[in-house]
Amino acid sequence: MKLMRPALAAFAATVAMASTGGSAFAQPLTGTPASPAYKFTTPMPPGVVVPDSVDTRLGTLRFQGGVPDQASTDRIYDNLDFQRAVQAYLLALPVVNQMANRAAILAMGPANTTVPIWEQLVDSRTVELTANDNTPYTWFWIDLRNGPLVVEAPPKVLGLVNDIWYRWAGDIGFTGPDRGEGGKFLILPPGYKGEVPPGYHVIRPGSLSVWVAWRSFVVDGSPAPGVELVKKMTKVYPLGQSAASTPMNFVDMSGKPFNMVGPGDFRFWELLNEAVQNEPTEALDPTTLGFWASIGIQKGKPFAPDERMKKILSEAAAVGDATGRTLFYRNREKEALFFDNRKWKRPFIGGYRFEWQPGVANLTGSAMYFFAATGVTPAMDTQIVGEGSTYPWTATDADNNPLDGGKSYRLRLPPNVPVKTFWSVIVYDAQTRSMLQTDAQFPSVSSQNKSVQSNPDGSVDVYFGPRAPAGRESNWIQTVPGKSWFTILRLYGPLEPWFKQEWRPDDIVLQP
Repeated sequence: MKLMRPALAAFAATVAMASTGGSAFAQPLTGTPASPAYKFTTPMPPGVVVPDSVDTRLGTLRFQGGVPDQASTDRIYDNLDFQRAVQAYLLALPVVNQMANRAAILAMGPANTTVPIWEQLVDSRTVELTANDNTPYTWFWIDLRNGPLVVEAPPKVLGLVNDIWYRWAGDIGFTGPDRGEGGKFLILPPGYKGEVPPGYHVIRPGSLSVWVAWRSFVVDGSPAPGVELVKKMTKVYPLGQSAASTPMNFVDMSGKPFNMVGPGDFRFWELLNEAVQNEPTEALDPTTLGFWASIGIQKGKPFAPDERMKKILSEAAAVGDATGRTLFYRNREKEALFFDNRKWKRPFIGGYRFEWQPGVANLTGSAMYFFAATGVTPAMDTQIVGEGSTYPWTATDADNNPLDGGKSYRLRLPPNVPVKTFWSVIVYDAQTRSMLQTDAQFPSVSSQNKSVQSNPDGSVDVYFGPRAPAGRESNWIQTVPGKSWFTILRLYGPLEPWFKQEWRPDDIVLQP
């Protein structure tokens, strides 16, 4: 058989595809010639030629022989800049979330030596995205600009390392390589090519500024034993030096009014620009960087929008925030539901990497999560019995109505909640995504609280509303009239009935 020349082969393939219906978009050149008055003319299929005017959501767009007039041009560019800005906002939610977190923590003292710790747990005076009040947090930032750092972690903690882009870099503690025994972790700067000595758990984040966080645990109702271990054994120091070279400054954050939630206005873009200018961007994909560059945020260049662009960016921030709220509170993805007959939703759509499939980003899942949460680790999405944690949440009642702070509700947890460690129910303000501020220091009900009452069959009813039901005060979480709220059911060390969906929490039910 003779070999076909490349051009002939391509033509043959095209014909074969057309004959077998291989492409739905191959439109035949039939019909009236485009310019019948001329000898050489080709019939145009639908969609190739634009009419003189087109009615769109932008209004009527006008064209002169296919060329937009000046008014249409201005309108289209305004719309393009706005569209790109909204998408840039959603793509930037993770890093701006981190930047706000970082700015607040570093206000307590410099990186590497300042270690905020909530010795008496986080309460509602801390404005932080969906923090818990069950476990003492240790929450600090390290800076790798001067080279690798050693982080000595205490035993009996559950923690993670995330970079400034909110990418998971590694786990510390029970789900990490130390398996909860504590140990030395070597954190390397991006692109580090130096010698890596043995004896360390090595972590390679994608940024120079790195967030390290872990939680210790309450023992017999007291956070003190875990806190003491953390303060005694947490060390951060340069590779090649001793732990004694860098004294640690532990700052007790408990009970302090404190904000770590980022802004949803023009300042959002300023925080994003700060991160882009100060960090290597090699860990990011070209499309994300392209969206940011299209609105004037590009490494090595000043961010100096003119008045027109400032107006567009301010509006895009407002719409971006509204979009984040919609994706979180009104999520429409079936994949978001834990169960086919409940309103409880997953924190991760597409796993902790937020992917539809490997290499295909789930943009909705990422924006939804980072609008309302902090901390990314496979341990929060693991299906290993008795390890990690899971976080079903809901912002609606059984009838899919938003939860109203002026009304009373009941959540029934069936008997034998499948946890190795404990469970908790915490209420959050739908505005701030932080713990709801009421008369209660801790807006929660937890199995750690021995006063929580069980029903005769072993189930537990949790009540929500402005007033406590008589005799059930220990099972009640106060809400505020005029405020919407949502809740997270935390299961620490979930057991097999959870993963098999043999145990399911009831929906939240409106009470008469």
